[in-house]
Amino acid sequence: MRILYLYQYFGTPRGGWSTRAYEHARRWVRAGHEVCIISSLYDKSDLTARGLWTQHRIEGIRVYALNLKLSNKHGIVRRLYSFVAYAVAATGLGLFLRADLILASSGPITVGMPALILRGLKGCPLVFEVRDLWPQGAIALGILRGAVWQRLAYAFEGWCYRASSLVVSCSEGTRRSIAERYPGLRVLTIPNAADLEVFRYRQPASNGVQAYRGKALFVYAGTLGLIDHCMHILAAAAHLCDPRIHILLIGDGRERAQLQAYARSRGLGNVTFAGQLPKSEVAGYLREATAALLTVLPIPFMDHCSPNKLFDAFAAGVPVIQNSQGWIRELIAREECGITVPRRDSRALARAMTRLAEEPATRDHLAAQAARLGRTRFNRDRLAWRLLRAMEDLG
Repeated sequence: MRILYLYQYFGTPRGGWSTRAYEHARRWVRAGHEVCIISSLYDKSDLTARGLWTQHRIEGIRVYALNLKLSNKHGIVRRLYSFVAYAVAATGLGLFLRADLILASSGPITVGMPALILRGLKGCPLVFEVRDLWPQGAIALGILRGAVWQRLAYAFEGWCYRASSLVVSCSEGTRRSIAERYPGLRVLTIPNAADLEVFRYRQPASNGVQAYRGKALFVYAGTLGLIDHCMHILAAAAHLCDPRIHILLIGDGRERAQLQAYARSRGLGNVTFAGQLPKSEVAGYLREATAALLTVLPIPFMDHCSPNKLFDAFAAGVPVIQNSQGWIRELIAREECGITVPRRDSRALARAMTRLAEEPATRDHLAAQAARLGRTRFNRDRLAWRLLRAMEDLG
């Protein structure tokens, strides 16, 4: 089967971003399928391009990197331009690529434009993957305003779903939202996954880890953006009294300068900003951590999220302290793999860190449960094959 994969944020473990597309595609290639990915240049990815585009061969995957730069630091207008430019360029390039199936991964939702056009011209099945619910997120954050624009956005969302032979959600909350609003669709949940090969089996070196030996290290590894609500972590740091506890924030984003200024103004010597690191290096820090931190903006929409940092913690075998109140909260309560704190209670977050620092037996129990989930329910091999079988059935 020839799979044409439309995804604007492709990267490998050498970059500092999600590797879901890479991990799935290389497994499908090993299974005998052809995978061609059209991407752009995300600033957290490791892709490069010269001229209009560059073709890469990565573990048998054909990757076309369009020379369109994309960053969460960009303003709304520039990001919108990059989304639309990608849609136009991907449509043009896709016309010359053979495909038995089109897999489009959103967000942004504009990936639906080339997906719908190429599906119509090539007459092959379309699989539409929903990483984040749109336009709900843009509306909740105040980015998409005006009743007319919102109605048009919802209409386009519905068009993408109804034109698809299969809709893939990244969380049960997202699946329920889609199924309730669009009954009759075939919706399959394939969550993000634990990449054991990267986080546990390769044992990559991380020289910076040595500086935190003897500390109770709590690691946040992800985007430092508005929806990630890392200010909640800094507020908790101000309540910590134990000098052994240290917080490491790995990543970059539009909020980084503001967060660093806040930490300096409050004299938070128990917080370090490591900047953007390759995923293989992040693995070294996570394996040494007492726990991973996961925070989201305190709005109901974020309860559907499926952040990669959760599954990276499972892959590393460390518990999670988090504040979302949806399916992740239910998972953690049921599986005993971490601690959930209230959305806005920074003191509760500080108490949770202190508890795991002072109760190694509790921490080790939660860590063992997290590692079990990484090996079983969220194992990348199992989930990649499950999605592949579903796509093969469409042929």
